[in-house]
Amino acid sequence: MASIVRAIPGRTPQCPVPGAASASFPSPAPVPGHREAEEEEEDNEQEPAEIHLCVLWTSGFLGIAYYDTSDSTIHFMPDAPDHESLKLLQRVLDEINPRSIVTSAKQDENMARFLGKLASQEHKEPKRPEIIFLPSVDFGLEISKQRLLSGNYAFIPDSMTTTEKILFLSSVIPFDCLLTVRALGGLLKFLGRRRIGVELEDYNVSVPILGFKKFVLTHLVSIDQDTYSVLQIFKSESHPSVYKVASGLKEGLSLFGILNRCRCKWGEKLLRLWFTRPTLDLGELNSRLDVIQFFLLPQNLDMAQMLHRLLGHIKNVPLILKRMKLSHTKASDWQVLYKPTFCPFLLQTVYSALGLRDACRSLPQAIQLFQDIAQEFSDDLHHIASLIGKVVDFEGSLAENRFTVLPNIDPDIDEKKRRLMGLPSFLTEVARKELENLDSRIPSCSVIYIPLIGFLLSIPRLPSMVEASDFEIEGLDFMFLSEEKLHYRSARTKELDALLGDLHCDIRDQETLWMYQLQCQVLARAAVLSRVLDLASRLDVLLALASAARDYGYSRPRYSPQLLGVRIQNGRHPLMELCARTFVPNSAECGGDRGRVKVITGPNSSGKSIYLKQVGLITFMALVGSFVPAEEAEIGAVDAIFTRIHSCESISLGLSTFMLDLNQVAKAVNNATKQSLVLIDEFGKGTNTVDGLALLAAVLRHWLALGPMCPHIFVATNFLSLVQLQLLPQGPLVQYLTMETCEDGDDLVFFYQVCEGIAKASHASHTAAQAGLPDQLLTRGKEVSDLIRNGKPIKPVKELLKEKQMENYQTLVDKFLKLDLEDPNLDLDLFMSQEVLPAATAIL
Repeated sequence: MASIVRAIPGRTPQCPVPGAASASFPSPAPVPGHREAEEEEEDNEQEPAEIHLCVLWTSGFLGIAYYDTSDSTIHFMPDAPDHESLKLLQRVLDEINPRSIVTSAKQDENMARFLGKLASQEHKEPKRPEIIFLPSVDFGLEISKQRLLSGNYAFIPDSMTTTEKILFLSSVIPFDCLLTVRALGGLLKFLGRRRIGVELEDYNVSVPILGFKKFVLTHLVSIDQDTYSVLQIFKSESHPSVYKVASGLKEGLSLFGILNRCRCKWGEKLLRLWFTRPTLDLGELNSRLDVIQFFLLPQNLDMAQMLHRLLGHIKNVPLILKRMKLSHTKASDWQVLYKPTFCPFLLQTVYSALGLRDACRSLPQAIQLFQDIAQEFSDDLHHIASLIGKVVDFEGSLAENRFTVLPNIDPDIDEKKRRLMGLPSFLTEVARKELENLDSRIPSCSVIYIPLIGFLLSIPRLPSMVEASDFEIEGLDFMFLSEEKLHYRSARTKELDALLGDLHCDIRDQETLWMYQLQCQVLARAAVLSRVLDLASRLDVLLALASAARDYGYSRPRYSPQLLGVRIQNGRHPLMELCARTFVPNSAECGGDRGRVKVITGPNSSGKSIYLKQVGLITFMALVGSFVPAEEAEIGAVDAIFTRIHSCESISLGLSTFMLDLNQVAKAVNNATKQSLVLIDEFGKGTNTVDGLALLAAVLRHWLALGPMCPHIFVATNFLSLVQLQLLPQGPLVQYLTMETCEDGDDLVFFYQVCEGIAKASHASHTAAQAGLPDQLLTRGKEVSDLIRNGKPIKPVKELLKEKQMENYQTLVDKFLKLDLEDPNLDLDLFMSQEVLPAATAIL
């Protein structure tokens, strides 16, 4: 009896050995939820990002370019002047944290010294970059231009002529910035040599470059890592989930953590970038605030929520474009760019972008972001969506885990698929005819199709077939034995191979060609997709900031370039107010007639440190374009924020706590300008009291001596002698503040309110009592403190003195009792001088 055997497309068999899976096995049933889990994992897939930077420094100017593997783009900075100490280059390194630094082997003394110092930083975290020297000829101007103009870029349409390509690149790359061009040329040389991201590909596959972007450091506010740490702008913690140990860290309680409500990863990345690049560009800051203020209006709440939902479906476009460039596109990537037909409610990137465009067209075009989205989300998006929707068979692609096309796209593919689908009934008929010509001992047979092998005649193994020689059948060519079935080629199966060919492979080849053509169409419009991602990320960040401002009651800050300092009315600490039951707001004003140096005294635990951090955080939030936790805030031209609040100790640094404090203060002294904000908390406590007080006074007097060029300084200290001994000069630059308290009997009540004045005492005993020290210690401590303050001698406690004398008496008696008077070697004079006299002296 002949049997019907269905050929399964897409399953290429392994070597024909016993136990190998038969091509006639049915496909395994899909596990519910498994496909969704795979889709989520693929959606969240993110390759580790690396940045490779190329830098040149000549005649006081920097040329910088770097390649970011996360989006396969090259970023460049137009030629910029830099000091001999290369401070600008250091700021760039701090911000982008490159994996490697490429430069010319021919360098001047300043750059060589800078790179040598960078290479010697063994303790640097994260790991210091690799420094790579290339021959100076690789940075030649003309050869660099040729590399740029002859590069293979996915974002340039193939239809462009050589002249059009040159004109297009000239509009993107500043060829008049000679150092930048040379840096770009050296970077391309390095990428081609190292083959970043394509190390395992064929040599004819080039490093994907999906665009050129310009970055600038103009108008940026200088903030060092210590300030980011002590103000808790960022705070990384180990992830509690055992399944994410390898992935590293998660964001703890921090300013970034409470403001990060972004729905897409690229929005979160942009928010982090804004936090690392606070700016003084008032046009940029006000444009951000305009969008936030618009979404804070009650009538726009529904629109904000709808846009936020759409942004949640903006996926990892750069990774998809990179895969397309390398022809590694997955079936799920086409879903990300389109919407799957089996899930009509799940809008994906292109349709979400079109939804954003339609929504922004109904919003006020006076806001630049809405205008940009409405105009730049062009019809190319609709063209991409239309192409994908007309060509890709999503259900078939998911079922076969490869790219498949819809019916009626290619008649040849449709015909071959029709033949493939009709094979079971056709092969059943062929098997019946073959069975008529076989030995009558053979009860049944079947004709099967295996991709890459062809058509075979399969018969069951008879009990008489023991040795390999028993497998031979006249007119048939034995192929292999699998699962007690013998597979042969017959004249009919050979005819089928010649007539039908390898249908499955032919179909895959033709569909792969369609996928390549579709990829070319998408890559030709890669610039549109990249622009979509940029604008969508910006909108995502501003919607997140608007959501936080609405929930936490933030207000819009004002910017005044003429104001040298900050004015804050009823400001709050954005983190502390979320942790405390009640929070007392405080105002702050510095600059002008209100003084540039604020000396804040008050008891321990009265809120001095919180007040300093509050001023720093409100200023920082205003400089990134966020609403701030205050009734009103006016921010002047603040060019840097320096802090000495908390010492981040590390064994690897090999520095004492006091040395770390000195380093932080020295950084402020050497770099602060009249526009800088300096926050100092309890400086000088790490050493001798007199020395610490002297250092604090010397630092403040140094700044006060600058007069109008003095930075804006907030100093919290418990060195009351700083005021009592009048160590600071009198004048309008200094203002003394204190934390308001009230003594209620033996209790001290904190109001956490800043007011003008000077604290009369530190009330350390009250704080010690709260910490749980015994009453007798507190009493003795207060007594000694009063004696020192009044300049009187400190006398020992009588009870303690008597107790000590009795111990000395007992010690002396024990020594006499242990003395052996009959010992001939006993030296009484030596015993008296070494044992008795010291004990007697201690008693007296």
